[in-house]
Amino acid sequence: MVSRVWAWFRGARPVVDALRSRPLVDVFLALPLSLYALTGLLGDTYDVSRPMYLVWNAGLLAPLVLRRTYPRAVFALICLVCFAQVVVNVPILPSNMSVLMGLYTVAAGPSIRWGVAAALVTVGGVFLGTARYVGGWGDQKYGLLLGSVFVAGVWLLGLHMRTRRAYLRSVEERAARLERERDAELQIAKAGERARIARELHDVVAHNVSVIVVQADGASFAIDSDTGRARQALETISSTGRTALAEMRRMLGVLREDGDAGSYTPQPGVAQLAELVEQIRGSGLPLEFAVEGVPLELSEGRQLTVFRIAQEALTNTLKHGGPRAAARVLLHYGDDAIEIRITDDGRGAAARSDGRGHGLVGMRERVAVYGGEVRAGPRAGGGFEVVARIPVREEVRR
Repeated sequence: MVSRVWAWFRGARPVVDALRSRPLVDVFLALPLSLYALTGLLGDTYDVSRPMYLVWNAGLLAPLVLRRTYPRAVFALICLVCFAQVVVNVPILPSNMSVLMGLYTVAAGPSIRWGVAAALVTVGGVFLGTARYVGGWGDQKYGLLLGSVFVAGVWLLGLHMRTRRAYLRSVEERAARLERERDAELQIAKAGERARIARELHDVVAHNVSVIVVQADGASFAIDSDTGRARQALETISSTGRTALAEMRRMLGVLREDGDAGSYTPQPGVAQLAELVEQIRGSGLPLEFAVEGVPLELSEGRQLTVFRIAQEALTNTLKHGGPRAAARVLLHYGDDAIEIRITDDGRGAAARSDGRGHGLVGMRERVAVYGGEVRAGPRAGGGFEVVARIPVREEVRR
């Protein structure tokens, strides 16, 4: 019960904040000893006048108000008062227990050397007081032994409290450090997620907008001569725009602060490559698609990487390959890796770039996550080639 009350007193917020200043707490802790000392006024137990009794008790108890604020100075002052008490032959008073309180405070402080010095001084005072007030060697031996035991017990209690406080401080510092590290890791994770979403948005927007631009150019060219083809191009534009909006809504949903991103369709994977090929063919680009080897069971991240690489490479073909370009996509399953190769016979090295694209950088970042590699560049006979190899060592054959 007492421990619970003490814990509440130390930790309550904000009711007792004003009461937790050190002088007020020290007054509260010294109050029982002060009340006990005042009981000496009720009789003639001590051979000293009442005014002097009050003066000596005040000299021993008053410094306790600043016991934790200036522990060494308060202990030294109390020891000086006790020494003066022995010199003028004033009998031992109840307030002499304040020496033990001062010893406990110094021993519980941050310096163990000062605690040992305070203990030695207190033991010296026990010897001095015993020699002064106790007659007979037999009684002096018991007085010295009893006083030394009290001093050792109080010193050990203060040392234990010092160790406990140091442990609690280390635990608090560790908790604060872990909290800071957790916040830093959270910020890193957020930055990584933003970078991932930025790459996804780049792939989605670049691909779909490129398809829309190609179809819009075709529709404007054929609107007078071939209304059917123009209508088909406009339908492709509408379908591609809806797809782009749906994908962007799905990816941006994770940024909602209320934590309710709703229900979204899964990320595209290898199974969606056929749909991507059909979409590119619908935009007017001749395209072949082939699969070699035994299909493997791939993680969603690897499947998304394969899909995005194909999407980015075909988008670049649409943008820079030229009007007569044709492309080929080859997906090869090996024993320890999956390889996707996208080639075209377009302009290749002659194609102009505005320098604003991040497609190749995004490809390399995606593949580097899984320890793979990407080769991209113009082909010797014309055109452009992108080859990505992604290890699947931990994957299992279907």
